[in-house]
Amino acid sequence: MAKTVTSTDFNFKGQTAVYHGKVRDVYTINDDLMVMIATDRISAFDVILPKGIPFKGQVLNQIAGYFLDATSDIVPNWKISSPDPMVTVGYKCEGFRVEMIIRGYLTGSAWREYKAGARELCGVRLPEGMRENERFPEPIITPTTKADAGHDENISKEEIIAQGIVSREDYEVMEQYTRALFERGTQMAAEKGLILVDTKYEFGKRDGKVILIDEIHTPDSSRYFYADGYEERFEKGEPQRQLSKEFVRQWLIDHGFMGRKGEAVPEMSDEFCNSVSERYIELYEHVTGTKFVKSECDDAAERIRKNIEKAL
Repeated sequence: MAKTVTSTDFNFKGQTAVYHGKVRDVYTINDDLMVMIATDRISAFDVILPKGIPFKGQVLNQIAGYFLDATSDIVPNWKISSPDPMVTVGYKCEGFRVEMIIRGYLTGSAWREYKAGARELCGVRLPEGMRENERFPEPIITPTTKADAGHDENISKEEIIAQGIVSREDYEVMEQYTRALFERGTQMAAEKGLILVDTKYEFGKRDGKVILIDEIHTPDSSRYFYADGYEERFEKGEPQRQLSKEFVRQWLIDHGFMGRKGEAVPEMSDEFCNSVSERYIELYEHVTGTKFVKSECDDAAERIRKNIEKAL
């Protein structure tokens, strides 16, 4: 199995902070720049799995970079450069404590709530008589609060504004940007024979401006269906062919793991990790329409350090 980067411990000139997330390690430089390293860690059910996935970090970083560049004409974003296949350097912003989730179709957690009888989601009224994976008359925005620990919580626009989490003015800019990004992402997906089903965006503020931060349209933050066969499967009530990391969650469920107390993560063989890697690479090539070029990984950590130092 190819070597993976599952942890980093760098100390760059001017480094003022470091944050190790589930997948990304973020280094702050001079309280002004952020260096985001997409590692090969993989998480599911809010648990970091014990083994890394070869080239996963590169796939995520390069998909995010591809879409940040492709949408910078409609929404300003944090990216400055990508000095390494696994790294993005960008502006430090004051992040809003809200994730903007936008849904074009009734699926996932929204479908589970609808099936249980809910007809309102995050303050948005839902039509009667909808079926799983059905397209909404128009995309709906269902924000969540960003939790430091545990699960994010659904919240409505009016609650966000009333609680002072985000001002009305800033929220409306985020809302406008969310719709514009989803429309562009939907168009780009359609050109590749895909449906962008739902996704999430994060925003921050810098110099008084609302700016798109973090990743966009990656398999970790978005759900895609294959367009071919969508209607037929929908009419028959069959599951849609998906392009997301849902297959990893399904494998864990099949092996008795859903992140609940007392459950053990099943053994991740090299064969399984390589198969996940292949799925991520397939996803990259399908979403971007370009061939994936594997980066040199004999000493990826040293390569990353050198490339970041050159960029700074």
